Amino acid sequence: MALAVLASIPCSQLAASGLEKSGVDLELVLAVDVSSSMSLREQQIQRDGYVSAFRHPDIARAIGSGMYGAIAVSYLEWAGPGHQTVLLPWTILGSPEQAKRFADALATKPIAAEAGTSISGGLLAAAGLLAHSQAAAGRRVIDISGDGPNNAGPPVGPIRDMLTGLGTTINGLPVSLPGAGSNGFQSFGGQYLSLYYEHCVIGGPDAFVIGIDDLAMFEVAIRRKLLLEIAGQPARPKFASYARPGTVTFDCSMPGTAPR
Repeated sequence: MALAVLASIPCSQLAASGLEKSGVDLELVLAVDVSSSMSLREQQIQRDGYVSAFRHPDIARAIGSGMYGAIAVSYLEWAGPGHQTVLLPWTILGSPEQAKRFADALATKPIAAEAGTSISGGLLAAAGLLAHSQAAAGRRVIDISGDGPNNAGPPVGPIRDMLTGLGTTINGLPVSLPGAGSNGFQSFGGQYLSLYYEHCVIGGPDAFVIGIDDLAMFEVAIRRKLLLEIAGQPARPKFASYARPGTVTFDCSMPGTAPR
């Protein structure tokens, strides 16, 4: 099913025309969860974390450290199976000024919340963005956040496996905030959600998870994650191949069941 979906994605006009793509060090899709289980305050802090990261001089230095001194970035928001919105299309960042303009453009976008947590839908939308990228890089990364397991749309496991089989790395930012279940949504503990992301979502070369369980840590965690991805360095957090003895097992071929 996942391969059929990917095969249905049309080639970009640039590729079809035979024009040479721009060389960059990294093609990065930021796939950000905007499910309604996150409050407006949490959504705003999450958005501000990305805005602040791209304004930070450490990010600009990391971008300039590669062979090309440039990366291609797109910003995608997702929720249920029918909600995937590209807030910022592919943008090449090759200078501190360009990174700041990207941050400024993101800061102007409205905050929206939608029902559902379809990680599989978010990954498929990210795959479509990569298929239409007008850049060429040795590394392709999907950076996906989420505050719950996949509970709508196709199972996430086959789509994860399809993407990693094509050489794409998927990194995770599971968000487990205290009191998140107070508005009628199920709350998932930090260990459970991090383990779910480790076993069912992330994969590919040097894949990692950085979890967030404190709103005050959003900005730092996002900046750290982006620095690792842009610099192409392996992270200390648990890798896709890591399995802690005696921990809960997950059936990644099934959608989640928690209301989200």
